[in-house]
Amino acid sequence: MSDCSNNCSSCGESCGERREPQDFHEPCHELSHIKHVVAVMSGKGGVGKSLVTASLAASLQRKGYSVGILDADITGPSIPKAFGIHEKATGSELGIYPVSTRTGIQIMSLNLLTARETDPVIWRGPVIAGTVKQFWTDVIWGDVDYLFVDMPPGTGDVPLTVFQTLPVDGIVVVTSPQDLVSMIVTKAVKMAQMMNIPILGLVENYSYFKCPDCGGMHRIFGESHLEETARENGVAVLDRIPMDPVLAAACDGGKIEDFTGNYLDHTAGIIEGQLKGAEELLIAVTTQGGQIFQHFGHSEEFTLYTIRNGEIAEKRTLGTNGTGHSALAVLLSEQRVNALICGGIGGGAINALGERGILVLPGAQGDADAAVTQYITTGEVGDPNARCDHHDHGEGHACGEHDHSCGGHCHG
Repeated sequence: MSDCSNNCSSCGESCGERREPQDFHEPCHELSHIKHVVAVMSGKGGVGKSLVTASLAASLQRKGYSVGILDADITGPSIPKAFGIHEKATGSELGIYPVSTRTGIQIMSLNLLTARETDPVIWRGPVIAGTVKQFWTDVIWGDVDYLFVDMPPGTGDVPLTVFQTLPVDGIVVVTSPQDLVSMIVTKAVKMAQMMNIPILGLVENYSYFKCPDCGGMHRIFGESHLEETARENGVAVLDRIPMDPVLAAACDGGKIEDFTGNYLDHTAGIIEGQLKGAEELLIAVTTQGGQIFQHFGHSEEFTLYTIRNGEIAEKRTLGTNGTGHSALAVLLSEQRVNALICGGIGGGAINALGERGILVLPGAQGDADAAVTQYITTGEVGDPNARCDHHDHGEGHACGEHDHSCGGHCHG
C-alpha cells in the first residue's frame, strides 16, 4: 500500500504486510530491582518539571520508600543541583553506579558524568536517546520502590524512547496557568494516550502567590484554566504549587530534601495508592450525622473512605472512644490514613499529623461524601488557610473571638 505508515498498531487493514505491534521494552540492569516507574513530563520548558520530580522523590523518601531519579533531560539537567550534588558517578566492569543524596535518593544524570557541570551537550537526537536508554540498562540502581524519570520538555525522541524502553507505570504532567499551556498539555496527554501509558493527573506550578503581609492569594499569571483543561482531556487535577520563595531557595540551594511543605502530598499519595495496587488511598473525615464535624479535637468519630481507581470504593466509621486530640494523630496513623478532611484544627495537631505522613485538608464544611468526591475529583477541598490557633497562643483566639472562620470554638 503506497500510503502505509508502517504503524500496524493503529491500522485496521488486513494485508500481507501486516505485523503485530512490537514490544521495545528493555530489561533494566541485572543488579537492579525497580518496582514502579513514574515519568514527570511537560509539553513545554520552564514550568517546574524538575522541581516537581525532585519534590515527589523527597516526599516518598520521607515515607520510607527507596527512591531513584533518572534525569532524562540530557541537554538541560538540573536534578543534581536541586539536591546539592557535585560529585561524579563512578563505574566498574559491572556497570555505572548512581550517586546517592544525603537522604539516600539514587540519582543518575549526565551532569554526574561530564568534566564540568557547565559543559554543553551538543548531540543529535539519536545519541541523546541512546544515553537515556543506557541510564536504564547500564546503571546499577539496586532495589528501588519508585524510580522517577525527569523528562525533557516536548514530545520528541527522548519521551518516545522512555515510553518504549521503560515500563512506565504512570505519568504526571506539569503545567502552569497561562492559556497557551492548555494546548501544550493536550499534546503531552495525547502522546501518553497513544503510548497506552496511564496519566496520573496534572500538577500546576506558579499557581498563585500568597502575600506574607495580608495573606491574600494573588494569581500572578491570571486565572487558571486547569479544571477545564483536565476535563477536556479526561484527567485529574492533582496539586497546585504556589510561587513560594522558600521552596525556590531550597531548590536553588541544593536543599530540596529539607523542604517539608505539603504542596505535593496529594500527588505523592496518588502515586503511592494507585501504583501499589492493593493498598488504596484512605481518607478520614471528622463526621457527625454524615456532615463534617467542625472540631477536630472533640471528634467522636471519623468516617474512613477507601479510594480505589479515583472513586469511593468503601467507607466505614471509626470511633475515637473519647480519645484526646493529642492521640488522634496516632489513631489515624495506626489506620494508615493518607489524608484528613476536617473543619477547624489547631496548628499543633496539623504538625502531629504531618509528622506521620497524613495530609491535612482543613476548613471543609457540609456533606462528608460530597467533600471526599470533590477532593478526589479536583484535588481541592475546604480552605487550606483555615487553622485555629487556640492552643498555640495560650488564652488568645487567633481565629477571632466571635467570628470563627474555622467553624466555631474548635479544639485541635
